[in-house]
Amino acid sequence: DLWQRLRNGFSMPGLNNELVLKHQQWYLSHPEYLRRVVERSRPYIHHIVEELEKRGMPNELALLPIVESAFNPTANSPARASGLWQFIPSTGKRFELKQNWWHDQRRDIVASTEAALEYLQTIYEMHGDWHLALASYNWGEGAVQRAIQKNAAKGLPTDYSSLTMPEETRQYVPKLIALKNIFSSADTLAELRIPVVPNRAFFATIAPKKPIDVRLAAQFAGMSVEEFVKLNPSHNRPVISPQSTLVIPADRLESFQQRLDSHNAPLSSWQLYTTKSAERLDKLAPRFGI
Repeated sequence: DLWQRLRNGFSMPGLNNELVLKHQQWYLSHPEYLRRVVERSRPYIHHIVEELEKRGMPNELALLPIVESAFNPTANSPARASGLWQFIPSTGKRFELKQNWWHDQRRDIVASTEAALEYLQTIYEMHGDWHLALASYNWGEGAVQRAIQKNAAKGLPTDYSSLTMPEETRQYVPKLIALKNIFSSADTLAELRIPVVPNRAFFATIAPKKPIDVRLAAQFAGMSVEEFVKLNPSHNRPVISPQSTLVIPADRLESFQQRLDSHNAPLSSWQLYTTKSAERLDKLAPRFGI
């Protein structure tokens, strides 16, 4: 049971205030929402827990995508944040998440998780406090640092609860602590009928090394295109570039590799063409029958 493993790694300080209680009551009174989000998390959360444990980070952070994106890997915000971890373009670039014509790694399950945990670890080391690190993840580390300095100059406490911050950030940490409190109790999860998630890897990765159509890759994986895209949401085109890594259900990796190796026809129905100086699109189109 992954939830038991998750609980075993909870190590973040609690937070006792009315906001935590408010969000906890909301989640408890909306069990259908929690069940829906947990089902959506199923392909991703084991990988996140594994990565947290490798780094010695609190397992509570595996619940952060519930707050950020409701575990929707294609979620977009009005501030142009994208993916499970809701990276804005500039922060994505800072943590080397490629955003180009081919794909947007802010939506890549593996790459975005690595970047998010690296970012969270960096801001934790800056503040030495997980609540301040989470506030920085939401509001920006510069803004949190200025709020700390402002309080220090006035002789006021500089902990998370004492800072003046935007309403969204004020609610942000209590939401995560509320989720931690709920997932800390096996009895509560049973009462809410939260589905059990097996404590095993859901997916594995493979590099195709050649351009491959999304449709064909899904076929090799024995999945619908929709299911395949949920595991590989970063691709902007119907053809996947050879530099990309594919995410495949772990129990289908061997059969995927066999189908890939035995496929004698082209892997892509698309052809890349680099235009030469002064070439016109109206002249090129007939050459390719389009």
